[in-house]
Amino acid sequence: MPYADRVNLIREIEKIRGSRVICYLTSLRMGVPAVMAGDAVPETFDHLLALPGPPVEKLDLFLCSNGGDSVLPWRLVPVFRQFAKEFAVLVPYHAFSAATLLALGANEIVMHPFGVLGPIDPTVMNDFNPQIPPGILVGIRVEDVKAYVSFVKETVGITHEDELVKAIEILANKVHPLALGNVERFLSQSRMIARKLLNTHMGGVSERDIEDIIENLASKLYFHGHPINRVEAEKELRLKVAQDVPREVEDLMWRLYLDYAAEFRNREPFQPFAELAGRLTPPPGLVPPPPPQIAHETYDLPLTIVESGSSSCVQKVRQRFTLIYQTGQQDRREEALGTEWTRTPAPAS
Repeated sequence: MPYADRVNLIREIEKIRGSRVICYLTSLRMGVPAVMAGDAVPETFDHLLALPGPPVEKLDLFLCSNGGDSVLPWRLVPVFRQFAKEFAVLVPYHAFSAATLLALGANEIVMHPFGVLGPIDPTVMNDFNPQIPPGILVGIRVEDVKAYVSFVKETVGITHEDELVKAIEILANKVHPLALGNVERFLSQSRMIARKLLNTHMGGVSERDIEDIIENLASKLYFHGHPINRVEAEKELRLKVAQDVPREVEDLMWRLYLDYAAEFRNREPFQPFAELAGRLTPPPGLVPPPPPQIAHETYDLPLTIVESGSSSCVQKVRQRFTLIYQTGQQDRREEALGTEWTRTPAPAS
């Protein structure tokens, strides 16, 4: 449904929870990489400025993302707390990585039965990362580096100093030492931000308990894609997960998420070249070769949506894809034509 209709769901959640709701979602569509990033900050601030007050009694952030910039949560959470006496995060589906970090800064995490959090170990990208042809940088997962060292020492049983040095040399020959240094720096930063976020609302909780939460989320889940359901989040990780969430709230959360999923087309893999190939007929092996066949299409793909009862802000990227059949070969071309945010004001209540 369009925003003019979807805003009614937002207002229903506000009415039941006695809150103001801001929605922040990034695309989960296969083939459309979208991440939480700094360009969403001013858009989010505009929604905060539209709130009555401030501060409002309660602010709910309806959040769904596979993650992104790990610094962004610390950019947003202190500001949310200036604009609201109480801050909660609503998780209808995925809130992974940086989205989980953001949730750590909430007084309350309201998880739908289908909602999941994830580990906070970052994936590091910098100019020193390994590359695969044609010059594509490969992200380094922090825990993969630590797991390699653990594998050598604990699983293989190598403990002699000279042999350990050789094992590290093998790793350093594959991964630039500065990239490995960056891994340690990013892990330390992720832990620091998690600690800062938890300390915004966990007064009276011992430092040891806070460190246990951070250690579990950063290292002890082992797999970056591990889904943390609401029972695990509450019982094992001891996060502030809401209890006895009204069924009406859960239903509204899921209906709202499904509407956003349809907007992003999350259930439809984005395969532009397969679509273009369907328009062309592979040339037969004729001599002389036939002239080239060309198909192209330009797509406007939604990446991020930030909405509230006041307006809708949508970020889209425009991309042009071209497929050429010539002399039995395929030539694929992709052009990024630009990214922009558009704003739509809410209809009258």
